[in-house]
Amino acid sequence: MSVNGQSNNGPHEFASPTTSGAARPVRGAVIVGGNRIPFARSGGAYTKSSNQDMLTAALDGLIARFGLQEERIGEVAAGAVLKHSRDFNLTREAVLGSALSAETPAYDLQQACATGLETVLGLANKIKLGQIDSAIAGGVDSASDAPIAVSEGLREVLLDLNRAKTLPQRLQVLSRLRPKDLAPDAPSTGEPRTGLSMGEHQALTTAQWNISREAQDELAFNSHRNLAAAYDAGFFDDLLTPYRGLARDSNLRADTTLEKLATLKPVFGKNLGAEATMTAGNSTPLTDGASTVLLASEDWADAHDLPKLATVVDGEAAAVDFVHGKDGLLMAPAFAVPRLLARNGLTLDDFDFFEIHEAFAGTVLSTLAAWEDEEFGRTRLGLDGAFGSIDRTKLNVNGSSLAAGHPFAATGGRIVASLAKMLQAKGTVDGRPARGLISICAAGGQGVVAILEAL
Repeated sequence: MSVNGQSNNGPHEFASPTTSGAARPVRGAVIVGGNRIPFARSGGAYTKSSNQDMLTAALDGLIARFGLQEERIGEVAAGAVLKHSRDFNLTREAVLGSALSAETPAYDLQQACATGLETVLGLANKIKLGQIDSAIAGGVDSASDAPIAVSEGLREVLLDLNRAKTLPQRLQVLSRLRPKDLAPDAPSTGEPRTGLSMGEHQALTTAQWNISREAQDELAFNSHRNLAAAYDAGFFDDLLTPYRGLARDSNLRADTTLEKLATLKPVFGKNLGAEATMTAGNSTPLTDGASTVLLASEDWADAHDLPKLATVVDGEAAAVDFVHGKDGLLMAPAFAVPRLLARNGLTLDDFDFFEIHEAFAGTVLSTLAAWEDEEFGRTRLGLDGAFGSIDRTKLNVNGSSLAAGHPFAATGGRIVASLAKMLQAKGTVDGRPARGLISICAAGGQGVVAILEAL
């Protein structure tokens, strides 16, 4: 009998409850490790790779690293933001194409850029409740292989054509076609309710919080410098599997300087009536890539002789009314983090690492500015004053999305796996486990945040 009825192969086995009808106590969910493929700028090395190709590659790298060949994992959950209709069962198909047991159940989940982190939190909760003993969370996206659909006019004609019974009926349906109906319907970068792109939304927020061009460029410079140093130090050697000729993220510019970043022209916010400060250098590019994270109960990890890097403590999701309200599209984490910390009796001073997703440099800096603002703390968070400030030396110490790139659904897995490794290396601080905070903003005015602790 395997742990909780999960076997490597062969017939299904079932575990008996220890006490009939008794609820299982909540237990810990640990992060064993992660694996991703290097992230590639859109139109580059992965142009011919599909979401399924990349997710399967990331899965197989994880399987090889931890000896999971033919293992029946409790569940695999992953997702993609840019998704073809053929990928209605993307994660399950990736599992079937991997070295895992075909008896491993899998499903898709999507919450824009927070997808990867949400899969981690959802699966961790199932482990905590004793529903499963092991899980793989993941995410993948390809901006190169974006789903291009037919127009609504052509779609309606094709559906009616399929329903037509006679030749005259079919000809009548076809007569409705117009030249404009033949134009493809490409994915839009605009928010459906505003028509503004994420970059234009962030430009509004950047101006609202008076974030300077210099501060944004400095954050971008630090991201590239830190990521390059982490690669040189071998930090990613057990977190990454080379793919399609790439061994490092192709967006990384190890030789960038503040002077080079200062020469780039603004690309967002040029029609605001104020100085435009957001450039290609301090904004993330469209990116392709995939990431995975292995989670387990402590007993399962021990039984399989696997490492236990960190534990998933808690998570929180939030959303803002960016359409009618005063909050920016990507400001939901500014509300989610205070709620999460309050529930856990923590402050910003209680963290050793801050992993704040760099959708844009202005996003990170606007969030930090909001937390440091007395009025925001009082009127928006219901506090007596400012929420607090962070030690910037603890922020994205091994680089983040501005340097690595941002394949939407894959970013959460990248961050979780990296932070878990950092926490395990840190160990304890003043007698307590090292602690890290993850913050990820997402389209639709959403945000998901989480706390991890070293074991």
